[in-house]
Amino acid sequence: MAKQIVDALVEGGKASAAPPLGPALGPLGINIGQVIADINKKTADFKGVQVPVKIIVDENKNIEITVGTPPASALIKQEAHIEKGSGSVKTDLVADIKIEQVIKIAKMKQDNLFGKDMFARVKEIAGTCNSMGVMIEGKRAIESITDIDSGMFDEAIKSGRTELSEEAKKELETKKKALTADIEKRKAAYEAQAKAIIEQNAGQTRGVLKAKLIEAKVPATIYEPLLPAETAATAAKGAAPAKDAGKKK
Repeated sequence: MAKQIVDALVEGGKASAAPPLGPALGPLGINIGQVIADINKKTADFKGVQVPVKIIVDENKNIEITVGTPPASALIKQEAHIEKGSGSVKTDLVADIKIEQVIKIAKMKQDNLFGKDMFARVKEIAGTCNSMGVMIEGKRAIESITDIDSGMFDEAIKSGRTELSEEAKKELETKKKALTADIEKRKAAYEAQAKAIIEQNAGQTRGVLKAKLIEAKVPATIYEPLLPAETAATAAKGAAPAKDAGKKK
């Protein structure tokens, strides 16, 4: 009898006999409770994150459980306690994490990273932080990569330190709230600016309004929901010049 394999995606530390695992393991004639317990033990570090697991059962009912790792972005969100990264990394920074957390993620993902040593792997994770608008040690992550190269974090990386003090956790939470407040304040200012431009140019086509909003550097995520629907009149107004463009004078 060939080996039987069950692939599933479970929340770290919270696998159960409910679907998808229970029904898939039931026909294999194994101790489902023990398998669930082993999976939860192996995935305990990934609480709150969906983790890929593979259960392999051979003809003698020997069981092998392998656990994949979530994407680095998912682990960063877990450490930063955010639901998503920044939609505009140039202006909006959504969270700050410590170098210990970056090291922790680099260790979790070490088999899937290209870096030859922990320093290189930590920089890889920092690169992902940068693309998500997540700061490291109070700086943009791209600046932290320079700090890593300069040796600023040598001791932490060499020691493999990953734990945070309660004081550090509170500090990060306070920083995240401040960043969120800053984003909301900036969003409100952009919305007010966009509404003013749209009101000042009432009756213009969406294309004209959009051009003026872009010129004012209002983000598309702000102005798109505020733009009025194109009417037949404004559409015709915008098309009129194009209709006469080919006529000889």
